[in-house]
Amino acid sequence: MHPSTLERTGDQLVLALAELRELAAGIHPTILTEAGLGPALESIAERSAVPLEVRCACDERLPSEVEAAAYFVVSEAVANVSKHARAKRAVATVVRDDGRLRVEVVDDGVGGADPARGSGLCGLADRIAALDGRLAVLSPPLGGTRLVAEIPCA
Repeated sequence: MHPSTLERTGDQLVLALAELRELAAGIHPTILTEAGLGPALESIAERSAVPLEVRCACDERLPSEVEAAAYFVVSEAVANVSKHARAKRAVATVVRDDGRLRVEVVDDGVGGADPARGSGLCGLADRIAALDGRLAVLSPPLGGTRLVAEIPCA
């Protein structure tokens, strides 16, 4: 293995461990609390095993529970892409429109994601529903996956 690859892998492990410790303690990731949703999503992209493009059109801060839900939608979706999708790339888009935050993660993988088969997507659906939002997963076989969350944020 090339030394720069080992160094990058080590850096990613350190970041992942720090995030895991924060999540285990039940707090928001520090970058989300301090810098906001855009930088927090960029931090997910930096650690992603699959190239992730982030398009975040939210310049102002949102309620902390909305930012946290959006962050965890992207985080869980990217984890699923890395583990299951065999994708070459993914795109996370976050847009605030008409009192709602729309979070969308799309990949070019094998599709076939089924929320009924995994606890991660079910947990996300519950988190979004608790905020009066909704989560949809569109994942035809061989057609990639599109995960869309809409969260009220008026």
